[in-house]
Amino acid sequence: MIRDERLIFEKSVPGRIGFTLPANDVPEVDLTETFGEGVLRSSGPEIPEVSEVDVIRHYTNLSRRNYGVDSGFYPLGSCTMKYNPKINEDIASIDGFSQMHPLQNPMSAQGCLEIFYRMDKYLAEILGMERVTLQPAAGAQGEMTGLMIIKAYHMSRYDEKRVKIIVPDSSHGTNPASAALAGFEVVQIPSDEKGCVDMTALEEILDDTVAGLMLTNPNTLGLFEENILKISEMVHKCGGLLYYDGANMNAIMGIARPGDMGFDIAHVNLHKTFSTPHGGGGPGSGPIGVVKELVPFLPVPVIEKQDDYYVLDYDRPLSIGKVKSFYGNFSVVLKAFSYIMMMGPQGLKSASQAAVLNANYIRKKLEDLYDIPYNRICMHEFVLSADRQAQKGVTALDIAKNLLDEGYHPPTVYFPLIVHETMMIEPTETESPETLDAFVETMRRIAQLAETDPEGLKHAPKNTYVTRLDEVKAARNPVLRWRP
Repeated sequence: MIRDERLIFEKSVPGRIGFTLPANDVPEVDLTETFGEGVLRSSGPEIPEVSEVDVIRHYTNLSRRNYGVDSGFYPLGSCTMKYNPKINEDIASIDGFSQMHPLQNPMSAQGCLEIFYRMDKYLAEILGMERVTLQPAAGAQGEMTGLMIIKAYHMSRYDEKRVKIIVPDSSHGTNPASAALAGFEVVQIPSDEKGCVDMTALEEILDDTVAGLMLTNPNTLGLFEENILKISEMVHKCGGLLYYDGANMNAIMGIARPGDMGFDIAHVNLHKTFSTPHGGGGPGSGPIGVVKELVPFLPVPVIEKQDDYYVLDYDRPLSIGKVKSFYGNFSVVLKAFSYIMMMGPQGLKSASQAAVLNANYIRKKLEDLYDIPYNRICMHEFVLSADRQAQKGVTALDIAKNLLDEGYHPPTVYFPLIVHETMMIEPTETESPETLDAFVETMRRIAQLAETDPEGLKHAPKNTYVTRLDEVKAARNPVLRWRP
C-alpha cells in the first residue's frame, strides 16, 4: 500500500473547494469604521484548498496512525489504560447534559449539580474521606490542590516552620514537581530491599519542619506498602499530613481505602481508575478528598444540599480559592459517575481483583526469562528488568520498539529510575486471557531472540509509520510549525 505522507497543506490545490456556503442574507458591516484599519489582515489566511474527500481521507489516515486502548493492548505501567465503556460516552452526550452552560442559574442546573453532589459522596466513600472536590483537571493539579491545602492548614495554625515535603525515590515525577511548585522543599527518601519506604531513613528525616509525606500505595513498583499504618503514625506524630497519590487506585477499589490507611488527603484520576478517556481522549479529572479537619480548606464553591435544592457555597473563609474555572470538567465527572453506577460496589472490587490477577499472571509467565527485582505477589502492575537482555546488547528500549512491530503499545520503560533497564507492565482488568497469553508469548519470543539474534532486534520498529527516531534530537530541536 502506498502511503500519502503529505500534510494537508501540501495537498492544497488553488481553487479546489469541498463545500459551498449559502448566499449572505445579513447586511455586511465595515469593521474598519468602528475599529480602524488595523483590524483587517493584509492577506488571507493560508487555509488549504482541498476537496471533501481529501479532508476525509487525510484525517481518517491520521486516525489510523494513532494507538489507543480501542486499537489494542496498552499495558502502560503506572497509567492504567483501561477500556472506556461507550455507554459512558452516550450518557455524556445526552442533550440535558451536553447543552448545559456553567453560567446558568444553579436553579436551572439542578440535575448537573446533583451529579456533582452524589459524585462527591461516592468518591468520599471509595477513598475513605469526608468530602471531595471535583475541580482539579488532572492528577497533577489534584496534587497541587492537595499541597495548597496542606500549606493552608499549617498556616492556619501559625506553624510556618513546616516547609518540607517528603517523597520516596520511586514516586511519580509530578510529586516533587508539585511540591516545589507549591513552595515546599522536597526531601527524597530511599526504598528498602523490598521496594518499600525505608523506615529507618524516614524516621531520621521526620521533625517539626515536615509539612507532609506524599505516597502512592501500592507504590510505583506495584507493591503494597506493608508498613503504611506505622508510616501514618510516625508522620502524624511529628505533626505532618499524609497525601495519597491515587494513580494506582485501580488496585484497591473496594478492598482498601486511603483514609483507613491514615491518609489525610487523597486524589484519584477519573481518567485512570474510573474509565474515562485518558490522554488524547481527555480532558482528565483529578478530584481530591480530604478528612474532616481539612474540609474548610477545600476550593470554592462547594456544592451543598439545602432543603430539596443543590446550591453553590462560596462562603468559606479558609478556602484556598478556585483551582479550575467553574466546577471541574463536567463531562469527565459524568462518565465516571456512569461507570460507578454501572459497576456498583462489588463491580469496582471485582475490577481491582481482576487487575491484580492479570498482573501476577504475566509476572509469573515471564519470570524465567526476565529479571524481576522484587519478585513477589504484586498488585495491579509489576516491574521487570531487561538487564539480562541488555548484557546481550538488547535494551529495554529495543524490546519496546519491537513490541510496536508486533502491534502492541509497549510498557513504560526506564521508570521508576531505581530499577536498571526497567519495564513496568500494567495489563488492567479489561483484557482477556487470550490477549494476555499473546502478549506473554511475544515477550518470551523477544527474550529468546535477544539470545540468538540480538542484532536483529536493534533496528525496530520496521513496520510503523516512522522508524526509530532520534529522540534526543526531537526533544532538543522540536519542529512545531509547518512552513511552506
